[in-house]
Amino acid sequence: MKKWNYAFQVPEQKKFRMLVDSDAKNEADDQFAIAHHLMTDKFIVRGILAEQFELSGARWGKGGSVQASMDEIQLILDLMGLKDEVPAAMGAQYPLEDEKTPRDSEAARMIIREAMRDDDSRPLFIGCQGALTNLASAILMEPEICHRATVIWIGGGDYPNGGEEFNLMADPHAANVVMQSDMPLWQVPKSTYKQMSVSLAILQKEVRPCGRIGRYLFEQMVDFNNQKADLAHWPHGEIWGLGDSPTIGLLLAEQERKDMFEEVEAPNICIDDMSYYYDENRPNRKIRVYHDANARMTLEDFFAKLQINYGGCAEG
Repeated sequence: MKKWNYAFQVPEQKKFRMLVDSDAKNEADDQFAIAHHLMTDKFIVRGILAEQFELSGARWGKGGSVQASMDEIQLILDLMGLKDEVPAAMGAQYPLEDEKTPRDSEAARMIIREAMRDDDSRPLFIGCQGALTNLASAILMEPEICHRATVIWIGGGDYPNGGEEFNLMADPHAANVVMQSDMPLWQVPKSTYKQMSVSLAILQKEVRPCGRIGRYLFEQMVDFNNQKADLAHWPHGEIWGLGDSPTIGLLLAEQERKDMFEEVEAPNICIDDMSYYYDENRPNRKIRVYHDANARMTLEDFFAKLQINYGGCAEG
């Protein structure tokens, strides 16, 4: 594995195992979060999982979004000098058709293998930065994994009502599977992940000078911003949200920071309008819902790690 240029070491007993599930070519922020995971010494990244974002099939052809995610993951690894060092796994092509039938995939099986490992006592976290198709499929295929991992999900509408949100809309059946499973869930809903806003000027200053990966991260975001110029409501022209980055920041935060989240009853999700509702016939179970994304520390940590490892005289 690539040796990072840090003048510190994270003790082995303080490290977590990580799987990162990403719809990496959907927008322009997943790439930042993938790079951040890989540069974070507290994480042992066991694999990166390609996730579908098959709302219409208009951009990549029917069933093609997961391949676009996979290609983007491989490109990020190559630009970071990590090609062939971190496994990447292909996920399902399409969302779940119901809440009982999994979509078997290499990604779902990687989740199962890593969760069921008996030779590593370090906790496993699964950072989900898109739909929950791969994770839900893994749960349906092997429910025991729910007792062997914790998921951090970037997605879902705000409480108490819920509502339309892209990662949820990409597979609401999968979200229901995870919500009603026994797997510990840390949810980062829409208004919370939008706290991770950053200007393009900051990214030009902090990210663009940092080797091939820094230039690519910046330029692909500018390109995406320009491609969507005719949309009236989004993006906003000079800012962007690195909304997937809380999958890193929440694990860097002090564990005593219980002021960052509330424990609430896990909702059911209405397929028609993505609203939250509660079924008295289902067993009550609690999930964490974060209202604080730890934005300042997360962004500064990313900029510092990128500059230490790929800026100036650093190799990259």
